[in-house]
Amino acid sequence: MTFSVKTKLLNALRYLVLGLVALIMLYPLLWMIAGIWRPNDEIFTSAGLMPQNPVDGFENIRNGWMVQGRSLLFYFGNTLRFLIPRVVGQVVSCVLTAYAITRFEFKGKKIVFALVLATLLMPEVIFRIPLFQMYSGDNPFGINLLGTFMPLWLENAFATGSFFVYMLVQFMRGIPRDLDEAAKIDGCNSFQTLTLILLPVMKPAVITVGLLTFMWGMNDFIGPLIYIRQPEMRVLQQALRVGSEAGDGGVIWGQIFAMSVMALIPAILLFFVAQRYFMDGIASTGSKE
Repeated sequence: MTFSVKTKLLNALRYLVLGLVALIMLYPLLWMIAGIWRPNDEIFTSAGLMPQNPVDGFENIRNGWMVQGRSLLFYFGNTLRFLIPRVVGQVVSCVLTAYAITRFEFKGKKIVFALVLATLLMPEVIFRIPLFQMYSGDNPFGINLLGTFMPLWLENAFATGSFFVYMLVQFMRGIPRDLDEAAKIDGCNSFQTLTLILLPVMKPAVITVGLLTFMWGMNDFIGPLIYIRQPEMRVLQQALRVGSEAGDGGVIWGQIFAMSVMALIPAILLFFVAQRYFMDGIASTGSKE
């Protein structure tokens, strides 16, 4: 067997394995799409893609598009109202924190970074009660922010995303300090060095932070449920919960599958637009000085 034939066979085998893995990963999504055309009694009895007694899936799509007299676009707009400031706050605070840890020397720097990493081991749910007490205004140290998007913004405005801080620190450690020294010789201060020199190099990591924050925020149900009280301020995840209820208190699974698929489309499109930077950012996370 010649070298070229062996190489082609190995490539074919590799693509076959990757294709099978991709099919396994995509199967739940395909099953959910097929579930739009399933009656409720088939949802938990069949794992196949073809419904045995199909229903009108387009009616589920039409009913899923409107939730309490408002379209999913309305709730998606509310989601963007809380997500865009959240993404901006996450990116800015984490970049500044990572810059301070990697490029400045100060007393207790290692302790600060160790504390940041320690928060990775703490479940997020343990912060819910003290944060709610702080934002409720029912105690002398609280501020009344319930019913607004401010609590959801402030959560990410102070580098609370320890995973992102760690990722940016690792990425920034791979950038030669010669760039900082050259910028200093050219008259740049610390802020100019960050914005004009380092940020263009860090674009893959920064986009990765923004993309993951956006996608995780799209799936956030507990945060808006705790702080948002008004129906007109409900976000997409809350709309999915409200729109899934039938009149008798049950769940119309075909309708909630239709709503879920429509809610997935913006995040999927955003991922495909930024996937090149996302892959570069993840691949460079483990670099060291």
